[in-house]
Amino acid sequence: MAPTRRTSRDIRSESRLDVLHALLTAGETTRNELARTTGLSTATVATVVSDLLSRGIVTEARVASGRVGRPTTLLRLNQDRGRIVGVDVAETYIRAVVFDAALDEVAAAEVPADERHAGTEEVVDGVARAVDAALAQAGTHRHDVLGVGVSLPGSMQRWGANSPVMPNAARHHVDRHHVDRLRERLDLPIVIDNPLKAIATAELWFGQGRRHASTITVNLGTGVGAGIILNGAILRGATNFAGEWGHSLLALDGRECRCGRRGCVEAYVGASGLQQTLAAVDPAHPLASVPLQRDFIGALAAALEPPGPDPAVTETIQRTARYLGAALADLVAIVNPETITLTGWTVWALGDHLVPAVRRSVVEEAPGDSAADLEVEVSTVRGNSVATGIATIALERFLSDVGLVTTRVPTAL
Repeated sequence: MAPTRRTSRDIRSESRLDVLHALLTAGETTRNELARTTGLSTATVATVVSDLLSRGIVTEARVASGRVGRPTTLLRLNQDRGRIVGVDVAETYIRAVVFDAALDEVAAAEVPADERHAGTEEVVDGVARAVDAALAQAGTHRHDVLGVGVSLPGSMQRWGANSPVMPNAARHHVDRHHVDRLRERLDLPIVIDNPLKAIATAELWFGQGRRHASTITVNLGTGVGAGIILNGAILRGATNFAGEWGHSLLALDGRECRCGRRGCVEAYVGASGLQQTLAAVDPAHPLASVPLQRDFIGALAAALEPPGPDPAVTETIQRTARYLGAALADLVAIVNPETITLTGWTVWALGDHLVPAVRRSVVEEAPGDSAADLEVEVSTVRGNSVATGIATIALERFLSDVGLVTTRVPTAL
């Protein structure tokens, strides 16, 4: 297939996105500073700002007086343009977060999900209840909502087909009928994507993607996956399935994974994998039989605290760091990123104990000098990175709908 030709409209679209990125980073800034930051000409920035001002996306914040010269007008994103909702549908919870149009969090609500028994109907109902609760918490009327982004695990390209990653998880088999029902229930514009693209988007707009062109952000929770940014763009693949690194092979004929294969990365570094490792270290350990994953990870973190960290839990973390480091070293060999960031509720609970050991393991396992200058750290994206990323995708969708963006936007469903 021949490469898609970039039109002048696409170039203007990318210039608008560059300016929006710079405004998000700066908070308040001037036209001249935007030109310096983005590398765009002052004339291009003036045109882009004029477009964004006319649509109410950007506003003139105030006039700043310098020591010399004329006063300068400061610009910022217009927080009052509307509200965006990001919904993180996870195995153990459904969380809805309301953001203003500058993507600052306004309010949030969460409803529990049964990680053992959850069908599509329950997911649709849970999303609707979480969104309703978050909007009520924010005091936001529906007519002020510019869009809702919903993150659902798995590929969203083949409606009604079984997910090759989660063949036994009915909750991920959302078809057109259920999306239509969700749209009717919410009565709001919806865009759907998977969590790996959401965390990559969050990292691109708010994290290491601001200063690195090639970044991998890894999500650790019940599931495991990688959002990949190459040369400033999110890697999606032919069917939007890129990044399912959690189901690449770590151990031949290893542990059974919930996808049906054996030896997947997720079977060793997902929440269930950590519990299996603890059981291997100490079969009689009381935490090895904790039934719910979030309770288990929380208890694991508590067992690592002073004055006396649990020896079996400490060994579990060390083994997990080796598993994760080896699996990340494979990604480093293939992608050669500048930085790897870790996110997800397992990382939020265990990051201080896990990340230093993972960093050492990646450097030891990566081939040659591929990891010599690699940064490995907890993502700096604030709050729930999946909700933040999917809300950003919903904002991009809104910008597309009003004609400001033509590129890098997923299809609205």
